[in-house]
Amino acid sequence: MKKKRMRNKKNISVKAHKKRKHGIMDKEKAAQNVSPVVKKYWFQRYNLFSKYDKGIKMDEEGWYSVTPEQIAIRHALRCVAAIAKPKPVVIDCFAGVGGNAIQFARMCCSVVAIDIDPKRLELAINNAKIYGVQHCIDFIVGDFFQLAPSLKGDIVFLAPPWGGPSYKSIENFTLDFLKPRDGFTIFQFAQAITPNIIMFLPRNVDLQQVEELSWLSSPPLEVEIEENYLQNNVKGVTAYFGGAACH
Repeated sequence: MKKKRMRNKKNISVKAHKKRKHGIMDKEKAAQNVSPVVKKYWFQRYNLFSKYDKGIKMDEEGWYSVTPEQIAIRHALRCVAAIAKPKPVVIDCFAGVGGNAIQFARMCCSVVAIDIDPKRLELAINNAKIYGVQHCIDFIVGDFFQLAPSLKGDIVFLAPPWGGPSYKSIENFTLDFLKPRDGFTIFQFAQAITPNIIMFLPRNVDLQQVEELSWLSSPPLEVEIEENYLQNNVKGVTAYFGGAACH
């Protein structure tokens, strides 16, 4: 009987080894099926969404534009700390595939997630369902600049497109490179909603220009700028304005 049990254990071990081997092969195969642009980001997928294997969906732009999850969590924590109310309203103006909106919702915020691309917003809805927070987010297909006059919220979150992966090749990334409009225009539209603004920007952004944004208000808004690290590498810069800045 002892020998039989030992053989069974050996068989189980072999099956487990084969299962792990197949899992590695499946992931390698999946990596080969993605586009060259996405491939680099695919290997970082768990940094983007820790629940990636649960059914997360992204388009090509989503792969290189979504905020890494730990940084998105940082943004959400700062939002909750800044607004002393049970369920602050956060307007995510360029929601994309939902990385930030999901983390705001997980921190008990009420989120308005806006994106001009209906297909991308469908991906965001799918991803929010995986995290179980879709009921905390109002998804709106539309142009932020057209919607802004009718929006009300406690904090505006801005993560406008950086122009794709090529932003890294720019030595001094000025706010003019932001899409779909320059950073000063984007900020002014947000400021008309609330002075409490969080803005996520490239790591090579012109910091002097970022500070100048605070002077678009009278009196000038308080501003705090921090570098965001992931695995000891700078991934971006976040500027906190108004009540979102530390006092």
